[in-house]
Amino acid sequence: MSIEVSGLGKNYGAQKAVNNLSFTLNKGEIVGFLGPNGAGKSTTMKMITGYLTPDAGSAKVCGIDILIDPIAAKQKIGYLPEANPLYHDMYVREYLDFIAGVHGIQNKKSAIESVIQLTGLTPESTKKIGQLSKGYKQRVGLAAALIHDPEVLVLDEPTSGLDPNQIIEIRNVIKEQGKNKTVLFSSHILQEVTAICDRVIIINKGQLVANDSLANLQSGGQSLESVFRSLTNQ
Repeated sequence: MSIEVSGLGKNYGAQKAVNNLSFTLNKGEIVGFLGPNGAGKSTTMKMITGYLTPDAGSAKVCGIDILIDPIAAKQKIGYLPEANPLYHDMYVREYLDFIAGVHGIQNKKSAIESVIQLTGLTPESTKKIGQLSKGYKQRVGLAAALIHDPEVLVLDEPTSGLDPNQIIEIRNVIKEQGKNKTVLFSSHILQEVTAICDRVIIINKGQLVANDSLANLQSGGQSLESVFRSLTNQ
């Protein structure tokens, strides 16, 4: 399994942000990770990628425990966090060169050119990141997540700030990547989830409330929106 979460828990004071959460993702799956604001999605993604230490349970990436061998696990992961932290004073290519260096990529120039084309950054690639629109900044974050050709992609709101045309372009990139990678994809845009994902995991108040194929969740003619509302509108 590419991602294995077992009994994962995280507390913020008296609040259980993530409560005994367990699920798995296999190679080649694109799985939507849904929940209302404050459900624990971003916290879970940060624990899977090693940016937060869980208070309970474990997270493994490609069989590697993120706590036991964090460097090896992170080498398998491409992560686009919700906040998408970027160095705004750096040029796009300069930033991607820096990220490629962090990953120890041998042929950096080729990797940079490839990922710029893949994410549609070519028209803006000579600008400073701070000069870019929000949508193009999001593309830079996605390019940074993809540059080392990871086996697992963890994408927290990857289409945030994109216009409808850009959403379709990035959707196609994610679907193509999902053919040979594992993708955990969080979004509040349910239309995007139905267009991209094979399976959906829904959490509410830090707990798992659904983990099933899109077809099963929508059986009987239900929309994903109605399923989501029935499981989380408490």
